Amino acid sequence: QVQLVESGGGSVRTGGSLRLSCAYSGYTVDKESCMAWFRQAPGKEREWVATIFYNQTARYAEPLKVRFTIARDTPKSTTYLQMNSLGPEDTATYYCAAARGACTWQQADFTYWGRGTQVTVSS
Repeated sequence: QVQLVESGGGSVRTGGSLRLSCAYSGYTVDKESCMAWFRQAPGKEREWVATIFYNQTARYAEPLKVRFTIARDTPKSTTYLQMNSLGPEDTATYYCAAARGACTWQQADFTYWGRGTQVTVSS
């Protein structure tokens, strides 16, 4: 059974940083796998943030690529999202997701999801 558990969310001021963690279990990282972060702001649809592939290659939503970094520590079974220069527009619930096979930016590709961690950025 695959489980994804996010942590590291919280409240920060504009310009601050946070590192989110996603501890995963029951999920094998191999050539068919990828993991991603999505986020959902209040009143908005969930949107893709970043994806990391089995070989540590990463892809980002264009507006976020300068400030956000996705990484994975395979021995620790944890995926991270480092977020810098945060602004109120980054306020959202952040979700970790995992896929096997197809791996684009679309939510439908991801079979496994965590419950999310809340990030609130105040000015």
